[in-house]
Amino acid sequence: MDIMLFHSAYGPRPAVHAAADRLRAAGHHVHVPDLYEGQTVGTVEEGMAIKDRIGQETLLKRAILAAAAYSERGLVYAGFSLGASIAQTLALGDEKARGLLLLQGTSDLAEAASVDALPVQLHIADPDPFEPDDWLNAWYLRMRRAGADVEVYRYPGAGHLYMDPDLPDYDEDAAERTWQIALGFLESL
Repeated sequence: MDIMLFHSAYGPRPAVHAAADRLRAAGHHVHVPDLYEGQTVGTVEEGMAIKDRIGQETLLKRAILAAAAYSERGLVYAGFSLGASIAQTLALGDEKARGLLLLQGTSDLAEAASVDALPVQLHIADPDPFEPDDWLNAWYLRMRRAGADVEVYRYPGAGHLYMDPDLPDYDEDAAERTWQIALGFLESL
């Protein structure tokens, strides 16, 4: 399986590359584009400042260019937090997308969004300050209306970026449960 894995607002930190290695060890071909051109940060505020300076449109262009070389084969789009929102945008615009793995993030959908039973799996902290319950409920309904086959997994007590061992949000149990479920999801595609 070809997987396009997008980093969070923190940039391409070691945890992103470790995630890619874990996916490769499971037999997948993983591409990790650097949307921040080498910049990594230690706080979400610093990451959001870089995101704002680069601009959402430029980030999406960089992501599209990174995926273009592989999308003809059918990609699984995946990402962490900000990267999940980018992955979602690309997957919903790629008729050959094979799946969407969202780790700690979602994005808004265009009213006309439509997919043909796209498999989608979301893993999210519960509660998550960046993904409140009202938003997640509306997101789920919009994704289903768009035609996606959606599974949502919530992790009570975990922090937003609970899969990054170098951040205070890290939750080893939640991260391992996420990996078990996500690897099974990818195997099913």
